[in-house]
Amino acid sequence: MSIKDISRAKSAELYEKAKTYFPGGVNSPVRAFKSVYGTPLFIEKGNGSHIWDADGNEFIDFCCSWGPLILGHANAAIIEKVTEVMQKGMSFGAPTALENELAELILSNNKFIKKIRFTSSGTEAVMSAIRLARGYTKRDKILKFEGCYHGHSDSLLVKAGSGLVTFGETSSAGVPVAFANETIVVSLDDTNALDNAFAEFKDQIAAVIIEPIPANNGLLLQSQEYLQYLRDICTQNGTLLIFDEVISGFRVGFEGAAGVYGIQPDIITYGKIIGGGLPVGAYGASAEVMDHISPIGSVYQAGTLSGNPVAMAAGIAQLSQLLKPGFYDSLNATTTAFVNDIRQYADGKGYPVKLFTIGSIFWFAFTDQESISTAEQIDPNGMVKFKEMHRELLNRGVYMGPSGYEVGFISSAHTAADLETTKTAIFDSLDIVFK
Repeated sequence: MSIKDISRAKSAELYEKAKTYFPGGVNSPVRAFKSVYGTPLFIEKGNGSHIWDADGNEFIDFCCSWGPLILGHANAAIIEKVTEVMQKGMSFGAPTALENELAELILSNNKFIKKIRFTSSGTEAVMSAIRLARGYTKRDKILKFEGCYHGHSDSLLVKAGSGLVTFGETSSAGVPVAFANETIVVSLDDTNALDNAFAEFKDQIAAVIIEPIPANNGLLLQSQEYLQYLRDICTQNGTLLIFDEVISGFRVGFEGAAGVYGIQPDIITYGKIIGGGLPVGAYGASAEVMDHISPIGSVYQAGTLSGNPVAMAAGIAQLSQLLKPGFYDSLNATTTAFVNDIRQYADGKGYPVKLFTIGSIFWFAFTDQESISTAEQIDPNGMVKFKEMHRELLNRGVYMGPSGYEVGFISSAHTAADLETTKTAIFDSLDIVFK
């Protein structure tokens, strides 16, 4: 496959200007391309499975805005619905029928939650779920897992310290040590670590929060048995189990990871796909748990733009399409076939690269390991290989997220031709990386 002769001069110019306005020139750190050569592409438009940058270069997009765009860019039904609603007003700070409509659409097709509350981001949903768990249990401590990401709220910007069971250490300046002292961090896929944590902090842990499909630090797939063990130990100790499904919710199936594994968490958080490309988060649980939220309960949570009509309209338009018969079967099968073809090529060449996948999510790991279920198993040296592959793919018109720790996504807008072109680009790129 020939390398495109592309210019990135306009993106570079825009980036220099952006650095005078924003810290690091971006409004979210990963966009700065620091892991992959340091000059981000400035995107001008997207349509279907393709995006175009400020220099007019066209790319097949597998970042999909970090997951929300399961139908691809500029989906006609979403644009039509959002435009119709916007013409009536952008936001009212008052209830609208659209909130009811989106809630009914979700709750009538998801047996794992009975009531829901909309927020404006996944971070906000997780922050609220943590507060709800603390208010419901009247306990303070939270247990999380190394390798899972839950947004940028203070309680969860904590990494593992030294020792098998530890209070975490803050992973960002500006997070008080007091917050870290209420957060216990253990390794994924380690039942002994769970046992030790609950033995040491019995009757103190309000909630355990996990990405049931950890997809923010590689794709660290957990076993059915491990997730069930987690469910059981929480039940035995009166601790709420929170599934953070900001990525996996509506991505691996309409009921998310809870549906895939058949495990009932106490609270589920959502984001990304639920908003159809607009800023929306949500958290849901049983009526008993959710009724602890104000205005009928004592756990406070609010938001000026929570449930705003434009975001609700986008969510309705997107989720309605996901309920069409066969949608997930088709998308997931397409992803599996795509991944298997790349695996076959890499294995045939003897390249130390593995692909992991679930639903329409995939991840490249530059390693010989057949499975990776913990953050500690990720080889940081493999990130150098990803960096090289990312550069080669861009030169061939394929856009992946600019970090080897990030996963890729396939949308229903990706065509067979897109995927064939991409496979050829990946094969050629791997040949160069491992030459």
